[in-house]
Amino acid sequence: MQQISRMLTKLFQRARLEKPGQVDPRATEFTLSLLVAMYDRSGMGYVKIRSAAAALIALSGDTLLAKYRAFFQLYAVPHGNAALITRSALRSLLTDLNQIPAIVGESCPLSCVEIATHDCFHGVLKSAIVEEKFLSWLRSEPAVLLWLPTCYRLSATEMVSHQARCR
Repeated sequence: MQQISRMLTKLFQRARLEKPGQVDPRATEFTLSLLVAMYDRSGMGYVKIRSAAAALIALSGDTLLAKYRAFFQLYAVPHGNAALITRSALRSLLTDLNQIPAIVGESCPLSCVEIATHDCFHGVLKSAIVEEKFLSWLRSEPAVLLWLPTCYRLSATEMVSHQARCR
């Protein structure tokens, strides 16, 4: 928890420098509370760094493609001069990301994660997939992660302004 708290403090300090007056002074405290609520339901005082990083990526203001690439880099394992994501790693990623909608009572059962994992590896004979296959599957908007592109689209439309007049 202390390591995550330090990481968040540094993150929000940089954000304050880039966007003065736009970052709440309690951002670290609020974000840490959210991560604890999502990933430490048993109250052990422990949150996996990778789970916290996945949540921060998902909740960031970056593009979907940038988020998807970051997920791959975070969960992939090195394989020669490339990286691959295994079924187990994909299952971990989906389980971690599923905690975000779960915090507001919108999670899907564990079977959704298994179905999504099976769907991603459909027709794959190997035990792991390359980044392009992973990205292609995410672009198809699997049901288990449908909330992610939906939230992205909602946040993207907040900045849209029209010159049209309504009656």
